[in-house]
Amino acid sequence: MADKRRFDLFARFLVERFPAPRIFDIAGGQGRLNEALTKLGRTVTTFDLRHKHLPVRFAERAFTLDEPCEAELLVGMHPDGATRIIIEYAAIHRLPFAVVPCCSDNSMPYNPWMRHLAALARERGFTTVEEQALPMEGRARVILGEFSGG
Repeated sequence: MADKRRFDLFARFLVERFPAPRIFDIAGGQGRLNEALTKLGRTVTTFDLRHKHLPVRFAERAFTLDEPCEAELLVGMHPDGATRIIIEYAAIHRLPFAVVPCCSDNSMPYNPWMRHLAALARERGFTTVEEQALPMEGRARVILGEFSGG
């Protein structure tokens, strides 16, 4: 069962770690992370295919590499198959990213998937790639990447 505090915990982590005022929340479901980040003073756009969502800034579509860059940070809380695109987009636009993966998009077991994502970020030029843990139950490992000076 998912920890009900996960959105607030991740939002606090993001605000403490990154000064980014504008955030793209990729595969954000109903927009709960958006809601938590907005309460902390951030401007967030959630991208997801859901038509039912909270009253937050919401783009009802899949996120692609062609999306105009109007953010300083990309995030994903259990973004399923969108995890890789978060890293790819962030690398193209030299933005930091932070994701809490829950499962791979290719049936890879969790620990190898986490190692694969870290390697992908390094391959794409991120100078800092690290892992942190949120104090919650379930999939709580955050992988993040930043470029020097960011």
